[in-house]
Amino acid sequence: MLLEIKNLHVEIDGKKILNGLDLAIEQGKVHAIMGPNGSGKSTLAYVLAGKEDYAVTEGDILFNGESVLDLDPDERAARGLFLAFQYPIEIPGVATMTFLRTALNAQRKARGEGELSTPDFLKRVREAAGKLEINQDMLRRAVNVGFSGGEKKRNEILQMAMLEPRLAVLDETDSGLDIDALKIVSEGVNRLRSPERAFIVITHYQRLLDYIVPDVVHVLSRGRIVKTGGKELALELEASGYAQYQSEAA
Repeated sequence: MLLEIKNLHVEIDGKKILNGLDLAIEQGKVHAIMGPNGSGKSTLAYVLAGKEDYAVTEGDILFNGESVLDLDPDERAARGLFLAFQYPIEIPGVATMTFLRTALNAQRKARGEGELSTPDFLKRVREAAGKLEINQDMLRRAVNVGFSGGEKKRNEILQMAMLEPRLAVLDETDSGLDIDALKIVSEGVNRLRSPERAFIVITHYQRLLDYIVPDVVHVLSRGRIVKTGGKELALELEASGYAQYQSEAA
């Protein structure tokens, strides 16, 4: 099992957000997590990535059979965890190309691998950027500064393509995207699907799952998973909403 979350309880500022969450993700699978606002979806993403201020009070997160709770975000990233943010941040003064090369070589160093040569790096980034319709001007600009919502999300998928994680967590990556940008981002994700890589796709809406078709769908409500099913469960949620699951979680 690539990822095992066992009885996870999480608080932030003394408020309980996750309440005994259990989840298992196999290699090569796409798991969608759906749920209403406040159900704990983004908290789960942040806790997996190692964001500060989220206190794990009980339970464990095993990645490749080893607990990651004591690892810093960069150590988790080096082991193959990647988080695509709902709202990617801007980094003024840092060119996108510089950011990508620094991140990639830092992970390679942490894994005991050599740095990529400039020609090899440029070849990789241009191939990946071309598939995501990211032009050279975007690559020269500061990270996400002045980017549209769609450009920011494509830049996140470019980072994922370059870093080649074992587990990619997409936190409402469809937020703010028009249909054309959604298709481009989804195609970028689908190209990265492989038997060695798994995805957690966090979303409110069925429409993203028309393009990134999940193997498993989970409903998260009040901090724990209350139902699991196939891709048809997302269609059921689109039709009937979350009310019945919120009452079940009470």
